[in-house]
Parts: sequence; C-alpha cells; structure tokens
Amino acid sequence: MNETKIMTLHPGGKQGVNILLRRYEIIKTFILSKLKNHSEISFDELTDFAVKELSANFDGKVVWYMVTVKLDLEARKLIERVPKTSPHKLRLTKV
Repeated sequence: MNETKIMTLHPGGKQGVNILLRRYEIIKTFILSKLKNHSEISFDELTDFAVKELSANFDGKVVWYMVTVKLDLEARKLIERVPKTSPHKLRLTKV
C-alpha cells in the first residue's frame, strides 16, 4: 500500500522532511487543538501532553513528529513562538 506523504516546511528555510500525511495530520490536529485550549504553552508541556495522549495509538516517535510538525506549522504561519520566552512558548498566530 502506498501511503500519501507530505513534505514539511521549515521556518529557517532549511529542507523539510517527507512524512506520512496521516501522522502529520494527527500531530497537527493535536498541536492546534491544544493551542486553542491554552493561549500559550511551552513546547515541553505540549510534548509531554502528546506523549501521554498519543503514544498508545501512534505508530511513530511522538517527540520527533512533534518537533517536525511544530516547525512546519511555524513555517506555514499557523503557530508562532512567543518572543522572549525561555523555554520557548507557542501560540496560535493572529490571522
């Protein structure tokens, strides 16, 4: 079976990676829904939630996909880093 893939983007203009679309969609939906519920959240907290909530049913490395999809969503201007936060926090972009 040939599954659909998506080439991710990188906010720094670096080369993205080719990942399975179904995995991308799971992580993207997870990140966006968490950011709707929390105006700002640190990436570490977000990743902890993902590991707790997704690991049982996700057939990939949750943390790796979180980093990859987070960078893609930043590049697509769907989410942004909150300036001057350490560890960095994320929020939905104001569209």
